[in-house]
Amino acid sequence: MFFSGDHDFSVPHIRTQNWIRTFNLTTNEYWRPWFVDGQVSGYIEKFMSSSGDYTLIYATVKGAGHVAPEYKPKECYQMIDRFFTYFLL
Repeated sequence: MFFSGDHDFSVPHIRTQNWIRTFNLTTNEYWRPWFVDGQVSGYIEKFMSSSGDYTLIYATVKGAGHVAPEYKPKECYQMIDRFFTYFLL
């Protein structure tokens, strides 16, 4: 999993997105929102390797800057917790 704050001016989320695209992965889920407490907390995109061995998730955190957990601790905790416990983000 990679994530970026959508208000990160040090490493803009579009730069991270473009970097991920250099991996030549197949997009298997296009941008969709993810939620915390019924509110949109960001957007995710999922990619799969050509061999199907792994999936990469890229998430944005809505309203977060460069150190996303500092700006949006609740949302970042939920995002990471769901990722490690295999719950849908």
